[in-house]
Amino acid sequence: MRSFVYTGLPARVVFGAGAIRKLPEELERLGARRALVLSTPEQGFSAKAVTKALGNRAVGCYDKAAMHVPVEIAEDARRVARELGADCCVSVGGGSTTGLGKAIALSSALPILAVPTTYAGSEMTPIYGITEGGAKKTGRDARVLPKAVIYDPELTLGLPPALSAASGMNAIAHSVEALYSHEGNPIVSLMAEEGIRALAAALPLILRSPTDISSRGEALYGAWLCGIALGAAGMALHHKLCHVLGGSFNLPHAETHSIVLPHAVRYNRDSAPEAMQRIERAIGAPDAARGIYDLEKNLGLPLRLADIGMQEADLERAARIATEAPYPNPRKVEYAPVLELLRNAYAGRLPA
Repeated sequence: MRSFVYTGLPARVVFGAGAIRKLPEELERLGARRALVLSTPEQGFSAKAVTKALGNRAVGCYDKAAMHVPVEIAEDARRVARELGADCCVSVGGGSTTGLGKAIALSSALPILAVPTTYAGSEMTPIYGITEGGAKKTGRDARVLPKAVIYDPELTLGLPPALSAASGMNAIAHSVEALYSHEGNPIVSLMAEEGIRALAAALPLILRSPTDISSRGEALYGAWLCGIALGAAGMALHHKLCHVLGGSFNLPHAETHSIVLPHAVRYNRDSAPEAMQRIERAIGAPDAARGIYDLEKNLGLPLRLADIGMQEADLERAARIATEAPYPNPRKVEYAPVLELLRNAYAGRLPA
């Protein structure tokens, strides 16, 4: 009989096509009157539309969110929130924007209302990350968990197919690690497996028909479940490697997750057999690592770290950083096999 602890995270979810129209109502529920809208420069158009929809409830729009939440941007956004007298943040976009909202909430306790436009899933977690001095530092704090999340698949229609695929694989990585997390439990495993299944089925359909609202909705549903799984169960080797590669070498977040994932799964295969069986069932493949690799290949995603800016000369340093302070992992995290993992990911080799 398995012993476990399960803590349900408090979050309100409003899901459905056109759900963004309920944003003013959700702010009312929070008692918020002065919302600061957050976005990346690329999501500026969506953020301005949200700002306009909020009317006099919006006190401004900060559109400088960036990957891995550089501490300089976090401090600047905190300053803007203070100067404008904001009493909440509305994050519009993906993980970069949600992460910036979390950085503001961490130091101010301002509530976050998240409006995801990608499949990042971070809006469902109390996990934050801030990059300073070439290192990404992560942590958990209940203050950074959004008070409400609006999932509207119509807002994802403009996400290009290639970015949709990479973002979806990032979400799948959350559930994969939740399945073998030391904090896992049967409830989280159910959600994690269903999240992987939904995304693995939806992403190929999105590539074929990017404006199909049904496939977009299924992918967003999967991302929601994957986010819950990550928030409830925590992270392992895969996420540690991606945090190192992103924070210390500035590699793109979603693509890094996609490339590393099959190799991290192969690393843990023999130490997490039940997790592998669930992954295989969810994606319909006889081998978890090979199945994930093949899915990414069919989605046209990059398969080599070399293709997204990693330098071969930096692999040893990345392996050292990752193994000096590893996250809990089912297989012991050791320098030599982790370096081999990174070399395989660098070259894009098929997980053997």
